[in-house]
Formats: sequence, structure tokens, C-alpha cells
Amino acid sequence: MATTRSAADRFARFTWLTLGYNLAVIAWGAFVRATGSGAGCGSHWPTCNGQVIPRDPSLETIIEFTHRATSGIALLMVVAMLWWARRLWPAGHRVRVATWAAMGFMLLEAAIGAGLVKFELVADNDSMARALTLGAHLINTQFLIAAIGLAGWYATGRSAPSRARLGQHGWWIVLGALAMMTIGMTGAIASLGDTLFPARSLSHGLAQDLDPTSHLLLRLRIWHPTLAVVLGTGLALLGWFAPRRQESADVARAGRALAAMVLVQWSIGLVTLITLVPVPLQLLHLLSADVLWLAFAWLAATVLAAQDEVGRTSPAMSIADSRSNTDPAPSAR
Repeated sequence: MATTRSAADRFARFTWLTLGYNLAVIAWGAFVRATGSGAGCGSHWPTCNGQVIPRDPSLETIIEFTHRATSGIALLMVVAMLWWARRLWPAGHRVRVATWAAMGFMLLEAAIGAGLVKFELVADNDSMARALTLGAHLINTQFLIAAIGLAGWYATGRSAPSRARLGQHGWWIVLGALAMMTIGMTGAIASLGDTLFPARSLSHGLAQDLDPTSHLLLRLRIWHPTLAVVLGTGLALLGWFAPRRQESADVARAGRALAAMVLVQWSIGLVTLITLVPVPLQLLHLLSADVLWLAFAWLAATVLAAQDEVGRTSPAMSIADSRSNTDPAPSAR
């Protein structure tokens, strides 16, 4: 029993490490875009300028190659998560389902990144194809970090989602997720516009946004702060009022975290806008958005499992019970 509990705890800790590492890789990917270094390896993938390890690289090549190398390590960490989860939990267990989802989103993440390079949707490319691909990349990233986070959360012994509660609360979870994805996509478009067409001042930036002859990326840029305020208000209210309909302390904590993160994201976004979108604040804004998405995923998971939380078993018991007839102990493998 103690060994099983220890194995679950170690897996959870590794999952949190994997999550934190992936957040750092995501931030570095934004740095690649913000510095215009996406073409640092040319249109070659997975090699860099036709070489496994670039020789005499430029600064842009170093930045892009570093992102590829760290992304490869992130992939290996998710592969390790999947291997480990398969040893600890039987097929169909919620931890394994979440880990398989993380693996799928990680592979899709790599495919989208490769597509950006191969189709030269990097550097100074100002096409809507690039903007839409970046938006899809960001949405996939959100699902990736949510899957990793839920794998760790369920590994601690949290209850599986209830079908009854999914039918009762699924509508607002879907609407909330759509709101988050909409804000994320418009944010990706706004960030690309800020990178390619930087404003000299707030008034200059507003003039760019309202000028009917401006590039489409600039005319779409204003939608991000607008939707962030409107849809963010809805998310904050959801986080504030949802716990009042529940009896679980976990739901209350998750709801407060969601509402607080909306306020944090607004504050960072406002400062970023006022200071004309400097790169460090762009990265902080993106990381804050990722934490906001994780807070939403936490709220959704706790609401769906709230009815079972009072009788929740320990991580060790959860694994032992699920294995009792279907999965041998770790030592047997």
C-alpha cells in the first residue's frame, strides 16, 4: 500500500514538473515569434538549415533551434508520462485517458509547428493563413496543458467526472471553453499584428486599428481587448457565483482562482497595451493566459466530480481498487 501511494505521488510530481516545463517552452515559442526568429532554421524541419546541429548559427538560428530542442524534451517528458501511467493504472482509468490526450495534443503541437516552418508562415509573413494557424496552435496548446494538468490532478486520487453532473453543468463548461478559445485566437492575431506592425504610441496604434486601409491584422487587433473584457467578465462571474451552487470547498477555491486570474490577466493586458507591447510583457501575458485556462479546467473538473469528493479515497486506495481485478502490482512488472 505504501509503495503504491509513493508511486502515485511520484507520478503526480513528475506531471507538475512536465506542466511547468511545457509552460516555459510555450513562453520561449512566443519569444521566437516576437523576435522574428521563426525562420532561423529556414524552411527545414526537423533539421535546421539542413543540419542536425547548425554550424556558425546566427542569433535567430540559436533562438529557433533552442525552441526546437526544448520542444523535443517536452515531447519525451509526455512520452515518459504515458509509459508511467500505463504501468500504474489500468486501461480506461482517468489518469491514462488524460495522459493519452496529452500525448495526442503534443503530437499535434509538433505537427502545427512543423507546418508553420515548412509553409514559411514565420518571420515577416503577414498572411491570414499564418494568423489562423497561430490561433489553432494556441488552442491546441491550451488543451495540451489542460490534459497534463488533469493527469496530475487525477493521479492524486480525485474522482472521475460524473455523467449526471456533465449533463447538468456541461453547457456552461462548453460555453466557457469556447469563450477562452475565442479570446486566445484573437490574442494570437493581435500579437502577430503587434509584432509585424508595431505602434509608435497608443494614439498611433488606435489610428492603425480604425484605418479602413490598414492591414487586416491591424483592423482585427481591436477585437482582442474588446472580447477579453466582455467574455472575461462572464468568466469572472462564473468563477464567483458557481461555487455558491455547490457544497464542495474545492469548487469554491477553484472558482475564486478563476475570478482572480481574470483580474490578473486584465491588469497585465492593460499594462502591456499602455507600454506598447514590450516582449517581456507579451510573455507574461501569455503565461497568465495559460494559468487562467488551467484555473478554468480546475473549476470544470471539480464541479463535475464534486458529488463524489466527500467520500474520495486516497491516491493509494484509488490505484489499488482499480487494480484489484485487472492490473497487477507494479512489482509484478
